[in-house]
Amino acid sequence: MDPQAVWGCFCLLCFPLLRAAKGNLLLSFQPRSLYQYTLDVQLQHTSTSSPWGARLQAEALIHLHRLWRDRGGQELLQVQIHDLKVQRQPEEEKSQDSTGGSPVEIALSPEAQAELQQPVLISWISGKVKAFYGNKAEKILISNLKRGIISLFQLQPHAGTTVEIFGVEWQPSSRSQYVVKDSLLQSVLAEESHVVAPALRSRSGIKITSRQQLQLVSPAMPGPAEVSGQSLKDVLAGMGAEPQPLGMASLPFRRVCTHCPSLRAFLKASDRQRVRTDTSKVATTWQFQRFIQMLRSAKKRDVLELLRRAPEETRPFLVEAAVATQSVASLAALSDFLDFSKEPKSLLEKFLYTAAFSPRPSGELLHLVLDKLEGKQLAPEIWETGIIAVGSLVGRLCQQKLCGLQVVERGVGTLVRGLRGAEEEPEVVIYLLALGNARLPKTIPTLLELAEDGPAAVTTAATSALQRFPAPHISSEVGEEVGRLGAPLPTQSQAAAVLFALLIAPSHQVKRVMRRIFHQKRKSYDKTCRLAAAEILLDNHPLPMDVINILLATSEMETEMATFLLLKVQNSLHDHHHLARKIMKDIMGDPRINNYNFFSTGGFLRKSVSDFSLLSHGQRLRAAQVTFEAQGMESMMGENLSEGEEEPELTAGMSATFLDVQLRPIVFFQGYTDLMAKVLLSSGEPTSVVRGNLLLMDHHQVIPLQSGLQVTVRLQGGLGLDISADMDVSIWEQELKTSVNARGSLAMDFQAELDSPFLQATLRSQTEMETSVHFDTKLSFSSSPVLMCLQLREEQIPYREVLTVSQSAGSQSSTARKGRRGAMPGREFALHQTNSKVCNLLLTSEKE
Repeated sequence: MDPQAVWGCFCLLCFPLLRAAKGNLLLSFQPRSLYQYTLDVQLQHTSTSSPWGARLQAEALIHLHRLWRDRGGQELLQVQIHDLKVQRQPEEEKSQDSTGGSPVEIALSPEAQAELQQPVLISWISGKVKAFYGNKAEKILISNLKRGIISLFQLQPHAGTTVEIFGVEWQPSSRSQYVVKDSLLQSVLAEESHVVAPALRSRSGIKITSRQQLQLVSPAMPGPAEVSGQSLKDVLAGMGAEPQPLGMASLPFRRVCTHCPSLRAFLKASDRQRVRTDTSKVATTWQFQRFIQMLRSAKKRDVLELLRRAPEETRPFLVEAAVATQSVASLAALSDFLDFSKEPKSLLEKFLYTAAFSPRPSGELLHLVLDKLEGKQLAPEIWETGIIAVGSLVGRLCQQKLCGLQVVERGVGTLVRGLRGAEEEPEVVIYLLALGNARLPKTIPTLLELAEDGPAAVTTAATSALQRFPAPHISSEVGEEVGRLGAPLPTQSQAAAVLFALLIAPSHQVKRVMRRIFHQKRKSYDKTCRLAAAEILLDNHPLPMDVINILLATSEMETEMATFLLLKVQNSLHDHHHLARKIMKDIMGDPRINNYNFFSTGGFLRKSVSDFSLLSHGQRLRAAQVTFEAQGMESMMGENLSEGEEEPELTAGMSATFLDVQLRPIVFFQGYTDLMAKVLLSSGEPTSVVRGNLLLMDHHQVIPLQSGLQVTVRLQGGLGLDISADMDVSIWEQELKTSVNARGSLAMDFQAELDSPFLQATLRSQTEMETSVHFDTKLSFSSSPVLMCLQLREEQIPYREVLTVSQSAGSQSSTARKGRRGAMPGREFALHQTNSKVCNLLLTSEKE
């Protein structure tokens, strides 16, 4: 998310008689002054065609009395509110040519009126509030309102700041204007605006505006007389009840939720309530979020009772909710409930993967995962999933700038020591996948060593891990000028000379190693490793000479490998500034590249990647990436290997990355004997890649307004996903089919709460949608050349949004709702032209 420009303005309008000394204003107050105060706060839904929301208006008289002043200009001022009147706007939506219904006056209770009229004291000097004194026992909201009024006497610049929040866009702005005449403050105008919206592609958003004004009515009026004293301390001590010092910052206020779901109540009625388990349905996603709300306030014994009493088929759902909650009670209950030596492997995998996908994990969650893994004899699948989860948790904690936590250092040590001690190749690969999830810069040298010198599987895993690092850890910082010398060199000998200079230059080590892998300077590499190395060079501020040498190398490559690189280079060169972000945007925006596959020599599928992403506001969230890999089939089909390439074992498998977390790879078959057994004994059911519920967004933010009021913003987004994949190899029909089916649901609850002593207002937007995407591949090798068809289609996407405005003032409350629903039509994506021709040929012959 690119931060929006946030501006602040400080205007001081000065009249001719204004005096200045040493560049500072000499401001003071008359012994007794009267100001008119007005307040206007609005919350509005931004997705409606005309303004609709809640509005609070107030006006009062502010009595300001000077109780004491010393020769240095320090003053003790008493501020008191009188004749406060408050109004709220009814919920009716305003039309374009009207201001909506008439304002409704809010009746104040006698207790509120008495507290509001209690005076407060401020220590003030030359436009700055040095201290604030009042009653600590006063209600928080009333005390905060008085702080808002006091803030108007704080004559100093106040500007908004840029705030980046995962999952939320926040655009704040502020403006203050002061009018001074004859060293006397005449008026103050303070305005601020906040627009908050989910970062995901959504029309939902809430605009918050606040306007305060203070206008001098009378510079002299009756009031208490000034007191004498040598210092402020003496003056305060001489008062009957010594005022208590208070902080200027607004105090946090938390609403008491009277309708929130209770886990204890659910347990009492659990026999009559059913837990949904279809993760692709939005009703299940909403229920998932309700369980998170219940568990956040639940006690350990209740969470443990819920887990133990639940039927076996609903336990995975409840484990997901308990992990997403991350409360002390829920983690303690999970620690007692999960027995890694007895529980079903599916439930343990569910726990570990849910922990890995946590958007903002805690150190306690990582501690729980490490404790469950260490010192136990675990099934291979559980151990692999656990190591991968540790890598993801370490990486996400470091993103929160928590790398210094002792438990994070423990997790890093587990991965590094495990990699050093790993003896079997599959074990090394798992640790490399975990390091790819962690993305720790200090592990780059280790990854480079294994990428360059390891066996084929290790080289592939290490190179893939390096691809996941951000550009600053990849791009060359020294030796860039070598790659910019002169115009592009036309001859191969000149290009080779510059390449040699790049290899020996003291540039960033990552690119040096990637060049050696791609150009096979030390040994031969698998073509998928070479392509991965080329992508790293092209996607991270590519040097002109890297582009030239990759282009020259394509003349000696197989057709499909060369075509892939040529199209990638063409897309990267669309950006004249060669910025990595722009290059990636160009490449991923071109379906010829995004849906292109890597082929072996004769055109047989070696590796295929299906990428499902969400694009919004310039941000790209990789929801899922499913990769099919097949090796060793060239010789079985009578095809030749590339020169220097070893013949791999006949293998087919699949790996997936979900929400930027690499999952444990799945092997369909390994070896010819295993292939035949799978063909004869196959159940025909697809393999589940990801199935479950995740808390995609979980944001809580308090926005203190200058008026002393506060707005609490909450965003909770749940994602239910069911991704399955299948690979079918038919020796008799001489064809291979792969399919990836992704069904999902998104439920998003976005709300803003305004709290004041007189009115509580809530604006809420609830959005839901369901989607289904299918990616199918059919390859026929009954004739030469091999024919391949790719099909990507999306089914109809139904969506619904409900907008709510609720207001509560005293004993009166009201709620208004609006809703809209619709559906985006299904579609089939057109890929490159050659693919369309092949699909027509294969599908026509299949029908015949």
